[in-house]
Amino acid sequence: MPGRLEGYRILILETREEAQFSRLLQEQGADVLQCPMFTIHDAPDPAPVEAWIRLFIDRPFDDLVLMTGEGLRRMMKVARRVGVDQDFIAAIAKSKRYARGPKPVRALREIGLEANMQTETPTSEGVAAMLAQQDLKGHRVGLQLYPDKDHTKLIGAITSYGATVETVLPYIYDAQAADTNIVEAIGEMAERRVDAIALTSSGQVRRLIDVARAHGCEDRLRAGLAQTPVASVGPVVSDELKAYGLHTDIYPANESFFMKPLISAMALALNKAPPRAAKNNG
Repeated sequence: MPGRLEGYRILILETREEAQFSRLLQEQGADVLQCPMFTIHDAPDPAPVEAWIRLFIDRPFDDLVLMTGEGLRRMMKVARRVGVDQDFIAAIAKSKRYARGPKPVRALREIGLEANMQTETPTSEGVAAMLAQQDLKGHRVGLQLYPDKDHTKLIGAITSYGATVETVLPYIYDAQAADTNIVEAIGEMAERRVDAIALTSSGQVRRLIDVARAHGCEDRLRAGLAQTPVASVGPVVSDELKAYGLHTDIYPANESFFMKPLISAMALALNKAPPRAAKNNG
């Protein structure tokens, strides 16, 4: 039903998939305030990524663990540049493929493959629990990592299952350029000019806090969040909010941790009161 968010101003913190999120919100009539948080760049030194891909092709891993869809897309970009993309896809097809949530599943489908298993919860702990149910003794496991996360526990868990682990980090985050945008967004919430903030990754929560602390406006951020409905896409985001003493007000129904159910939950919650702009103008 179009127009369910007509007049409501929704703050989203842009990362790799938020262009789609913004479009979905706008289709429902929302006034979307987009706040770029960081940009994603290829690994500054492509040599380790190329070497990992060639190792995979020469001796396909028994298992491949994909932590993000972005990671696979970045590796495919490298493979195409060096002319081994079809060999890389063929090698991936020989491995048992594990996905941390739905995003790597979608990235696999883009190259004509399916995940063999997907975590129930898209966390490192969820990946470790999923792999604990498998017999990995003597296996070679390829593990795609993502930036700004300590993966030591996960690597240790996989090793403890009797496997050897080959890791690759195919991209990095560039966060500094977006600090000004985030400080301005904090001000918009503090001034009650936002009807809701929608969070779709735990990294967004950490980034908000880190920037607020760096710029001396953490109290302003917390005051803004206290008076702005906070929509969380799922348990990982909500747990991160809780870790910082913050709250979740809006949550998808029926454990459907995707953008469309989140938008439906936001419409249901926000429609109980008129948009703040309407109230302020009234």
